[in-house]
Amino acid sequence: MPSKLNHLAITTDHYATIGMFYRAVFGMKVSGDTSREMSAISVGDGYVGMTIIPRRGGRKAGLDHFGIEVEDLDKVRDKMARKYPDIEIVKRPGNRPFASYSAHDPAGNYFDLSQPGHENRAEVYAKGEWKQDNSISHFALRARHAGKMAEFYSDMFDLEARNVSGEPDSYHLTDGRVTLTILPWTISAFNGSGIEQPAMDHIGFRVPSVEGFKKNLAEVERQNLQLRPKPLDFDSEGVARLKLLAKCPHGSFHLADPDGTLIDVAEDH
Repeated sequence: MPSKLNHLAITTDHYATIGMFYRAVFGMKVSGDTSREMSAISVGDGYVGMTIIPRRGGRKAGLDHFGIEVEDLDKVRDKMARKYPDIEIVKRPGNRPFASYSAHDPAGNYFDLSQPGHENRAEVYAKGEWKQDNSISHFALRARHAGKMAEFYSDMFDLEARNVSGEPDSYHLTDGRVTLTILPWTISAFNGSGIEQPAMDHIGFRVPSVEGFKKNLAEVERQNLQLRPKPLDFDSEGVARLKLLAKCPHGSFHLADPDGTLIDVAEDH
């Protein structure tokens, strides 16, 4: 049985605004625990929890990391030690609502690890699953050696590889509900735009209707301009970056949250 791709994290200077954006635009839910939300806000779609973290000195803003829930952490630890002895798994502080431990892939992308029943699980991660109209479909990272990254995640976490047309040399691994898309990183891919380092690239949502989503988005903007998506294509560099984002085959409508985190949206078929 595959592990679950059910945690994301964003670091931002405006965590309350970003939390409200994902609630108002995508209908994500919060736990309502004010004492915990003063430190960070976690929103969820019933399967994936996304923790929005206030940025501290020395941390970069934007998509920060993701998390994987495994059935048996000890088995994963043993398998990792045998196959990837240079990769560390470290225990995290107990105030994290998802992360019991953290590890990294061979390229240095770090991810959290959790297991059902761990004591630190809180907020939306402890509410159980629910169904709602909008949900996270995928998240993507760019890597210098995308094939090696795909081999690592497939092997360690039993994620299923899917053949999806789109950007060449990309890989798509799924837990049956959420897809980890690993896109190739080349410096030439950013021709015409600012160059970004290999890292997490964007998140994607499935919605019942893209047109219905656009109408709700316009209404959210009308009511509160602070929740307006950050423009992407206002200049030639933005147009070039938007074209690169559009190569991901999982989305048909593209935007950025008010902090600039890239998002693509597609209808749920």
